[in-house]
Amino acid sequence: MGIDARLYTSAFTGIGRYVYELIDNLLKTDKHNEYVLFFNKAGFDEFKNPRTHDDQSGKGVTKVLVNAAHYSFSEQWRFLKILRSANLDLMHFTHFNAPIFYRRPSVVTIHDLTLSLYPGKKMNGWLCRLAYHIIIKSIVHRAKKIIAVSQNTKRDLVKILHADAEKIAIIHEGANKMFHKISDDNIITDFLAKIGLNRPYILYTGVWRNHKNLVNLIKSFAILKHKYKFTGKLVITGKEDPWYPEVKQTVSDEHLEGDVRFTGLVPDEDLVLLYNGATVYVFPSFYEGFGLPALEAFACGVPLCAARSSSLPEICGKAAVFFDPHNPHDMAEKIASILMDKKKRDSLIANGYARLKEFSWERMANETLKIYKDVHSS
Repeated sequence: MGIDARLYTSAFTGIGRYVYELIDNLLKTDKHNEYVLFFNKAGFDEFKNPRTHDDQSGKGVTKVLVNAAHYSFSEQWRFLKILRSANLDLMHFTHFNAPIFYRRPSVVTIHDLTLSLYPGKKMNGWLCRLAYHIIIKSIVHRAKKIIAVSQNTKRDLVKILHADAEKIAIIHEGANKMFHKISDDNIITDFLAKIGLNRPYILYTGVWRNHKNLVNLIKSFAILKHKYKFTGKLVITGKEDPWYPEVKQTVSDEHLEGDVRFTGLVPDEDLVLLYNGATVYVFPSFYEGFGLPALEAFACGVPLCAARSSSLPEICGKAAVFFDPHNPHDMAEKIASILMDKKKRDSLIANGYARLKEFSWERMANETLKIYKDVHSS
């Protein structure tokens, strides 16, 4: 059994986290199958085999250094050559980037169709767009089984790529146990003092891209300040992206320079503290394949205000207040309804804890293993 682990990372990034949790949980629970894991250099060096902690001493796990970047010629030729030489019974591509001439049995996980719906500025070149469409259509139609991380992604696959609905299995993701409620408030207070941040604050975590809807989030925050008299700050994590200067430009246009805090990339342990200190977590995206931050907010006991879009209602259920992501006034009104109502905050937190029980990485790995067995026996 082969797994494409080129995006493997223990850091809390979307697909990288999925690959990490898939491999970690599979190797802990499945003691029978042999796995060949294909890494780029960073993941190759980071990977620690969980089977070395039991009596099998790491038996049945082989890691292979590929060093083939996504959308590269190396992906299409060197990775292809390595895969062919491995002579695998089944290959799991954990992202759609697969060699188009690989013809042995495969499974693919499709996390979302963001690049089809919101290609962004980085995908404006015709060559990049062509490569994306060729690669994703190829693997969707060749794979024996498609794993979609949400019902929304399955609908998009059928509608946009005309995928066979019968071969799509929906397997939800989970939240890492690192995310939890911190009972000692002094720990949070000391951390916030160290980074010069006071409560209350509204939190957003993630990358800066057009489908993340940061511009409307900032506009809604301006409305919160002026109309609803919110005195706290908006905290936005993530690396600044030079392709999206309108994020900081909107802060300037709305005269919010002292009220919006950009933290940059945040270490995992600090991210947990930021969640715990937040009064509200806002998830403003136009489009999400799954939406891991929603589960992370639930785990940390933070009330959630989310866009009524794509997969978010499916994942959040009754544990969020929803708004129209295209309407900053509606977003501000819904956030304000949480800020001004402790009873509502408490209810959302309780619903979040209950909702979180519906998702786990262990369950994801077990359901994925069942897919492997079904495909292999068919």
